[in-house]
Amino acid sequence: MSAATDICRYTTGETSAGFDVGRVREQFAILRRTVRGKPLVYLDNAATTQKPQAVIDAICRFYNSECSNIHRGVHQLAERATWAYEEARLKVQRFLGARQPREIVFVRGATEAINLVAQSYGAAHLRPGDEIIISAMEHHSNIVPWQMLCRQKGAVLRVVPVDDDGELVLEEYERLLGPKTRIVAVTHASNVLGTVAPVGEIIDLAHQRGVPVLLDGAQAAPHRPVDVAELDCDFYTFSGHKLYGPTGIGVLYGKAELLESMPAYQGGGGMIRSVTFDETTYDRPPGKFEAGTPHIAGAMGLAAAIDFVEELGRKRIAEYEHRLLWYAADALSAVPGLRLIGTAADRVAILSFVLDGVHPHDVGTILDTQGIATRTGHHCAQPLMERFGVPATTRVSFALHNTDEEIDALSRALEKVSEVFH
Repeated sequence: MSAATDICRYTTGETSAGFDVGRVREQFAILRRTVRGKPLVYLDNAATTQKPQAVIDAICRFYNSECSNIHRGVHQLAERATWAYEEARLKVQRFLGARQPREIVFVRGATEAINLVAQSYGAAHLRPGDEIIISAMEHHSNIVPWQMLCRQKGAVLRVVPVDDDGELVLEEYERLLGPKTRIVAVTHASNVLGTVAPVGEIIDLAHQRGVPVLLDGAQAAPHRPVDVAELDCDFYTFSGHKLYGPTGIGVLYGKAELLESMPAYQGGGGMIRSVTFDETTYDRPPGKFEAGTPHIAGAMGLAAAIDFVEELGRKRIAEYEHRLLWYAADALSAVPGLRLIGTAADRVAILSFVLDGVHPHDVGTILDTQGIATRTGHHCAQPLMERFGVPATTRVSFALHNTDEEIDALSRALEKVSEVFH
């Protein structure tokens, strides 16, 4: 029985049914350390998550006893590494609900996945005057690649606004969809506000006009079940390091027929069938998009992370994090001078706020003296900061190992910050 399965056998009065956060925390060695003499309270999970021991063990096991390059090798280590790498692809396929393993492309992260779609699908389909639709709450990774493509092709970027609650204005989205729209690329969940976009309606409206949709799932996939077949999205991306996996590994899901039609993104070994000095024949997807030696250990670490999350239960995790989110929202709302940015009804476990008269960087620095790790700044979402009239926010983002006691510690520390500056 795995550690994650064992955790699920226990409950405490504090947790959701079948979820014992105390036993979850035992799997994260880093949570036992101190920062500036205080117990670490890690609330920066939207930036990157900590890694359970099972993920660390999987990476170490590869380098200690299975290290080899993959594909084409006939010796035992190569065969074992190849099997483990492709097994990781199958786990991602099942995790996302994709119909076929060839619809899963390993990349470095969501950023590379979006760039791949922009420079392969986008470059092949856009003409001068065509339009791309994104939203006002995108991470820079889902803005800049499309800006670059627009400049290359003479296309136009259209932006769906958000209202004062931080929710997409769906009526404006429907108005922007038109005969020149060639692709829609929106975040599934905002990395600043936590807002979950109405992706079902976004996809349906786009498909009625024959327009494909890419969803940036970097903040959604770690926190709630995702089924790409049910959503019927055309592309979906996420990063392993936000799902308790290692950095440098991520996923692009693409419908098989789209990936088949797209030109190669990068050239090199591993993505070809034959090469002469006159002509190259490319491999079929996903190989066509995986040039060079991939992050093999990263794929194995991601597979271990998926196992960890699946054994705990994504629905159970989502319920627990939902309770944490609203507990934290209540606690922070009681802090004098604190204002939450974004109050959408449907959110993942992220809260951004400003404290009257205190720069977010000062807030973060003072919290760090108490061992509390948060994120401050524009969060790679400068247009969204401008929309809400703030240069930066302090962001707290929760994971399956966070507790009510940590939120209480955060609230007490913020009250002290407020007192010092007022």
